[in-house]
Amino acid sequence: MHPRALAQTRRWAVLGTDLFTRAVSDDEDWLRAASGLPEWSRRQLVAHVAANADALGNLVHWAATGEPTPMYPTPHTRAAEIARGSELPCPDLLAWLRLSADGLADAMAALDGRQWKTSVVTAQSRTVAATEIPWLRAREVCVHSVDLAHGITFADLPADFLAALCDDVVAKPATAPRPALVLEATDSGDRWVLPGNESPITLAGSLHQITAYLTGRPNHLTSDDASPPPVLGPWL
Repeated sequence: MHPRALAQTRRWAVLGTDLFTRAVSDDEDWLRAASGLPEWSRRQLVAHVAANADALGNLVHWAATGEPTPMYPTPHTRAAEIARGSELPCPDLLAWLRLSADGLADAMAALDGRQWKTSVVTAQSRTVAATEIPWLRAREVCVHSVDLAHGITFADLPADFLAALCDDVVAKPATAPRPALVLEATDSGDRWVLPGNESPITLAGSLHQITAYLTGRPNHLTSDDASPPPVLGPWL
């Protein structure tokens, strides 16, 4: 496991936000084109990232005030906000993306040491310390920068972020039976083991290819017998 320090996750959140916002174009045809996520346009992806900043801002408010403020008021709010945002005029959508990102960054910068230790509840009903919020944002903006399908790949992201992301995926309990896997990063020396059914399959490749595989994104990994790697269940 690779420990995640608060300063580190805040740095990744800044880097990912900058990467995402710089990649987004104000061209309407570009925005309406397909993203790297099945059945999602880039417009929907931009709206999702903007809504995520607002939602995480609710958790920062919780940490700052002690007032329980869930990320989304109801289970349906997230989808409704993305749908609404994806139909905004282009200038309004891009303004929302920038303002929500800036608002979240400013709110996190205002938290003190005691407030960072406040327990908050994520959209997946996990109780975590507020120090987890920058990681949640970094994960969102970094991975979705790749999902814009605009030339950014996992190889463009910091190696320490990729290793932490692989830790995060591997640590999540499996929701369905899966094959046993041994993942070996040939460039960084990292190694992950996923327990599962039958004898383990070994997959070796670069750290960014392993990250792409674990998060369900296109990759070029092959197993030790040269066959395609098994398909994993949903990550989030």
